[in-house]
Amino acid sequence: MKVLHTALFVLFGLFVSFNSGAQIKEDPTTWTWEAKKTGENKYDVIFHLKLAEHWHIWSLNPGGDGMQIPPEIKFNKNPAVKLEGKLKEKGKLITEVIDGIDGAVNEYKEKVEYTQKITVTGNTTITGTYMYQVCDESSCLPPKTKKFSLEIKDATETVDTTAAASASPDTLTPASMTAAAEDDTTKGKSAMTADDASEKKQEKRSLLWLFLAAFLGGLLAVLTPCVYSMIPITVSFFTKRSKTRKEGIRNAIYYSLSIIIIFTVLGVLISIFFGGNALNNLSTNWIANLFFFAIFMVFGISFLGAFEITLPSSWTNKTDSKANTKSFMGIFFMALTLVIVSFSCTGPIVGPLLVAAGSGGVVGPTIGMFGFSVGLALPFALFAVFPGMLNKMASSGGWLNQVKVTLGFIEIALALKFFSNADLAQGWRLLDREIFIALWIVIFVLLGLYLLGKLKLSHDDASVKNVYGQEYVSIFKLFLAIACFSFSVYLVPGMWGAPLNGMSQFVPPMGTQDFVIGAGGSGGGGHAPVDNGAVQPVKYVQEMKIYEPPIVVQNGLVTYFDYDEALAASKILKKPVMLDFTGINCVNCRKMESQVWSSPEVMRRLKEDFVIASLYCDYDKRELPVGEQYYSKVLGSDIVTVGDKNEDIQATKFGANSQPFYFYVDENGNKLVEGGYGYDPNVQKFVDHLDKVIANYKKRNL
Repeated sequence: MKVLHTALFVLFGLFVSFNSGAQIKEDPTTWTWEAKKTGENKYDVIFHLKLAEHWHIWSLNPGGDGMQIPPEIKFNKNPAVKLEGKLKEKGKLITEVIDGIDGAVNEYKEKVEYTQKITVTGNTTITGTYMYQVCDESSCLPPKTKKFSLEIKDATETVDTTAAASASPDTLTPASMTAAAEDDTTKGKSAMTADDASEKKQEKRSLLWLFLAAFLGGLLAVLTPCVYSMIPITVSFFTKRSKTRKEGIRNAIYYSLSIIIIFTVLGVLISIFFGGNALNNLSTNWIANLFFFAIFMVFGISFLGAFEITLPSSWTNKTDSKANTKSFMGIFFMALTLVIVSFSCTGPIVGPLLVAAGSGGVVGPTIGMFGFSVGLALPFALFAVFPGMLNKMASSGGWLNQVKVTLGFIEIALALKFFSNADLAQGWRLLDREIFIALWIVIFVLLGLYLLGKLKLSHDDASVKNVYGQEYVSIFKLFLAIACFSFSVYLVPGMWGAPLNGMSQFVPPMGTQDFVIGAGGSGGGGHAPVDNGAVQPVKYVQEMKIYEPPIVVQNGLVTYFDYDEALAASKILKKPVMLDFTGINCVNCRKMESQVWSSPEVMRRLKEDFVIASLYCDYDKRELPVGEQYYSKVLGSDIVTVGDKNEDIQATKFGANSQPFYFYVDENGNKLVEGGYGYDPNVQKFVDHLDKVIANYKKRNL
């Protein structure tokens, strides 16, 4: 058996040597599209995507750290076509945590269906583009943008037209894919029964967590002044106005059910009008993130006592006029009055809840609002059933205001996260990592001081001496203050580049850090000086809206973002060039950097013996000057952006089109080893590969 293994290994080595260790990977996707009539002049434009085995595509709501590139379908303007609602996706959604990405990601395998509802007036041709990126276990292919064309011959007839993505992008090749699609569906049902069951189980688990989180949010809302102070008044009103205790309990339960109905209906309406993932999709849009930032800041400042946010008094007066205890509708309007009056306290809690609930699909907002309303309504029902508990209920006072102020500090901290999302998306660099961390440290230190009574706001109750007179601090508040100070201390090392793994999904990426201890004073936007007057990697750095990997920043590794710039530096430094073909959302690129580049032996060689050129192929959308744009025969597409150019360099010069992939050249662009190095997190193997490159480079320069 050993002999057989050895023979196979040798044959494999020979095969690799003859095939240069790299290859152009074929597009693993098959796209078809059709128009299905659903009513008078109403159609569903459906895009069917089939993925080869082991490949996946990100969801329209990819989750993760915001760096994943979701598919996008754009329709060209056409006066005869009106888009109805948002693009929807259907398939076996997989949510998982992937090493190298902060937060769980959403993806599809095998097949996906994208549907856009439209209204058509008369015969027309629908055109547009679809953009997508796919990845497998070891690499990602650069995003592709292709055209589609779909003819609606008669708005009164059912049209079923399909075309393969491999056809000419400017034409539509009619082909009936219905039977094949049905066969595939049939096979999928028999082959994926267990997977479907697992997916449903996971979905139920996610919705359960959403319900529990929303329920806790409802209980938290009860502790705000707007709601808490209403409990004894409302319950007493029911018990005194009712002829019997049984009737009082019934009315209180009706009141609680009305609260649940109001909030749940709101969740249903959000699902109907905005669609399953609309809120979550909004949360990844930079304009929406700025909007959320503004809303959260307004709510937070309001909670700190600057002003009160209330809905129009006419709403309250109108609902209050219809409120009574003689009928269910009268009690319902009493509950509606509470919802309107307490908006200034419940709104800041409901807002974040709805954003989080958006990831739960169509039922997410409904489940979220149902859980919140149950938590909010539960105390009213319990106190009605057990009225004796009212006597033990803590009296309203300064502590309620402290709850509100505490929530205000937290709202402002969350608001900064939304601004950070927009800042990263646009590359403004206004809220870099250390600035964000500094603001959070200050916010939570101030919150800790407030809880200890060392900080007092204008609307605090000065008569509560045991709080502000410093006679004593309750154990609960003491522990909350300890948590705030401990959290602040935990954040402090992040000011100098500590990874803060526990908060990595909240703080901006390491690439935005301006100073990292041990990195030679270099951060995400600067570089250590290069000896001998080498060309500095500044040609594109200031324009880049992508960031250097954490490992690069932490170790002060000088990287270039332009092929020609790296060759120029190589001539001066007399070092070989390692071309790092990478992507900003390439998971395995991050794994190679964190697991392999981070090795002291690897990092020493990279810093001392190589010029590193990180060539982003997926997200560098800066347009090349018109005179530098060209057509690539290998890729079969126009080279318009820097990312396109990097992709073409990889495909044309090295015969590969997936990332990560490392190739090595001298100052003239000549290969130093015939093969490249793909995803393989074996540190010793990578070290041996680098040593081979160094040895070959030295031989050429003897």
